[in-house]
Amino acid sequence: MRLRKHVTAGAALMASAVLLLSGCGGSNTAAPAQQSDGPASTESTAPTGEINLGVAYETTDYGPITTSALAMGTNWHVLEGLYQFDMADYSVHPALAAGDPVEVSDLVYEVALRDGAKFSDGTDVTADDVVAAYERTTDDKSIYKQFFDFVKSVSVKDATTVTIELNYPFTSLKERFTNVKVVPAAMDADALKAQPVGTGPFKYESITPTEVTAVPNEHYNGEFPAKVERMRWHVLKDDSARLAAALDGTTDIMEAVPATTISELEATGWTVDAVPGYGNPFLMFNTAKEPFNNNKVRQAFHTAIDTQKLIDTAMEGQAVEATSFLPESNPSYSKAATQFTYDKDKAKALLDEAGASGLEINLVTTDHPWVANLVPQIKADLEAIGITVNHTAMASSDLYGNVTDVDNPTYDVVLAPGDPSVFGTDPGIILSWWNADNVWTQKRSQWKNTDPENFEKFQTILAEAVQLDGDAAKAKWAEAQDLLAEQAVVYPLFHRNMITAYNGDKLDGVKPIASTGLELVGVGLK
Repeated sequence: MRLRKHVTAGAALMASAVLLLSGCGGSNTAAPAQQSDGPASTESTAPTGEINLGVAYETTDYGPITTSALAMGTNWHVLEGLYQFDMADYSVHPALAAGDPVEVSDLVYEVALRDGAKFSDGTDVTADDVVAAYERTTDDKSIYKQFFDFVKSVSVKDATTVTIELNYPFTSLKERFTNVKVVPAAMDADALKAQPVGTGPFKYESITPTEVTAVPNEHYNGEFPAKVERMRWHVLKDDSARLAAALDGTTDIMEAVPATTISELEATGWTVDAVPGYGNPFLMFNTAKEPFNNNKVRQAFHTAIDTQKLIDTAMEGQAVEATSFLPESNPSYSKAATQFTYDKDKAKALLDEAGASGLEINLVTTDHPWVANLVPQIKADLEAIGITVNHTAMASSDLYGNVTDVDNPTYDVVLAPGDPSVFGTDPGIILSWWNADNVWTQKRSQWKNTDPENFEKFQTILAEAVQLDGDAAKAKWAEAQDLLAEQAVVYPLFHRNMITAYNGDKLDGVKPIASTGLELVGVGLK
């Protein structure tokens, strides 16, 4: 079997993103997304067999507003929005909705529910459940709220129809509403986090810290019924454990494949796919602390790191150096005016200019294995320009729970992974995730509090861009990318390929995706 490096996948992904990122209030010059036929074949056959998945992330929050890579991936099979992405190409198709939104006027749409839709507990889905889901999704405490600034209200028209009123014309309505996962209105937050009830082709059977299982939802009446009797996600955060499970046949598909293990997996007959993606390791600075409130210091860190060397060694070439906040595959990409080409002398000069020579910092990172592999060189590169680096690694939950998401955080610099493309790839999603008026800027980076002028400038650009079309939109998104590079508060080092491996002799219909997680809706056994 061969490694399919998807040299053309960037173009294919761009083409699919062009379909997604559309219209006035969309984000670029692309045409509107076409309705997809969905994730896979809709043949109706009795489910048979079991699929075992080796996954790289862990969580305790499986709720519909989770930010966990694991829960997002499992929920794709269990929860539905009115609309759903085919994550292989970001095309969108009706899920809980009976069809496309019906335009009442430029600012008012109606969406009917799928006839006879039920939750997996057998209760009917109503418009009240949809409205409750939207209200939960856009609650002030929800990080998803930022995705719905274009919506004025969602209300009940009748028992099976909702009315969506917009603040301004926005043609990516379906794409954004994929992020409103509908669950029973009566379920409380704790129950949802522990084991949500949904309307998708599968329902959760059990959830433990080491394993998640799902079985077919006997009440599902949508287009993509379950093809297997059970899906079993094995939580294997360690790369070596995930590889061993693949090699010994415990699992049938493996996410986040380390590039160094590709040949070993191919030797067993597995298929390995590398798809250009949006995932990245980013540096985040605590702008409430000197000298990290100075963008020259932040720029110096990026300039001091030999990113291409990181890609060639730690990533085995499976990434592309960031030349903007967006990857080049995005139709709204624009090369930023500020570039961080490796240059030790320039990095030292930037520190001198900021009066910040002789720094001693604590670099806090997540303990993801591929992130850990980046640390030795990053530490060496920073020390080469006179910065003393102390390193602390911890689980993501500890980092965000105890280090960044607190009042008056005291950390210096964070290195962590991120990939908001699970929510869609329009620039309004990707750029705002880390930089809008949310927990990232209010607490984690403190950007909103320490640099209100540039923070508000970015929010204005963002608000204007989502209402523009064509060249005007592209130009406005370029402004946003220039500002984020200049400030470098949260900024990627590179955009990595998402590498997935699977047993092609066993699985039928696998389509590797560019984001974190594994989507196997419609996948069966041969």
